Amino acid sequence: MQFEFTDLNLTLREPFVIAREVQTRHRHVLVRVRDGDIEGLGEAAPRAFYGETAETVRACLPLLAQALQDSDPFAVEEAWAGMERRLGGNHAVKAAVDEALHDWIGKRLGVPLWHLLGGNPAAAPRTSYTIGIDTPEGMARKAIAARAYPILKVKLGTEDDVARMRAIRSARPEAVLRADANTAWSPRQAVTSLERLAEFGLELVEQPVAAHDLAGLRFVRERSPVPIFADESCAVLSDVPRVAECVDGIVVKLSKCGGIRPALAMIHAARAQGLAVMLGCMTESSLGITAAAHLAPLADYADLDGHLLLADDPFHGVEVVDGRLVLPTGPGLGVERISESANQQITNQQIANRPSAIENRKSEIGNG
Repeated sequence: MQFEFTDLNLTLREPFVIAREVQTRHRHVLVRVRDGDIEGLGEAAPRAFYGETAETVRACLPLLAQALQDSDPFAVEEAWAGMERRLGGNHAVKAAVDEALHDWIGKRLGVPLWHLLGGNPAAAPRTSYTIGIDTPEGMARKAIAARAYPILKVKLGTEDDVARMRAIRSARPEAVLRADANTAWSPRQAVTSLERLAEFGLELVEQPVAAHDLAGLRFVRERSPVPIFADESCAVLSDVPRVAECVDGIVVKLSKCGGIRPALAMIHAARAQGLAVMLGCMTESSLGITAAAHLAPLADYADLDGHLLLADDPFHGVEVVDGRLVLPTGPGLGVERISESANQQITNQQIANRPSAIENRKSEIGNG
């Protein structure tokens, strides 16, 4: 197998705020795996929270390429095990290679990945659309603008979450609402907050407390009127049994766990533990989102909207219609590259103005 990798720089349409950071752009890495005349594609979406950056991805890829250069592209289980032996952690880069191998296999066999995985595209759950932290009025405007999406995931973790949720519920009384605190609360704060937020009919809440605080997670679950899902607390397969008694469900992300093969293992492990499964994502292009979407028929919930937040998505793959995921029918991932000229939806002046916009947003939301 031959490996190539190039930078994949993504810009968001507007600053995206969660409890611990403000995002405006992401440096990802596009991975190409070639064997014969067929090329498979994968996207590495590193996050500093998990100890990865674009630089670490680029440093690791030659090591993985060397380890896999004589491998059979069909032997994906062996390939992933080989990557794990060669390099601990660094799951975003492994995910990119794993996605590329699955794309190659599907293209080689002429079938979409969901077909290989035994999934039924019609069984894919609706995806949520994420509303980042803003003023209550700003979040309400975003909720109205997202009226095409019947499920909204609301980022929380501020001193005035109730006002923000009330504004969204008033703007979208018909919407299914989920919440994500991104580790912002202490266990007691989480219980108090969820008791207050329950009136808005939350379907579930993700990661209310610090990732390492499993005792706190269990404390919240035992007292919460809302189902609790582990995201940051459940990154890889070995985390599933650790959190099983602490939550009602887990969030599986390819870039957290290392790709499609380990994601499948996490889904099956969660089922064995009686846990619900949400398939989630980072803010990724349609390449990474589509790779995850092929697993959606195996999940109970989906949060695969990262590509919808971009100003310059360079790929076309899974579509979202009335919140429903429409999986590609082309071979492999079924993703096509869009010409760079078609992606230029923001000007250099708009990019130059982003820093002041971010500072204004920080001052508006205070500690959020």
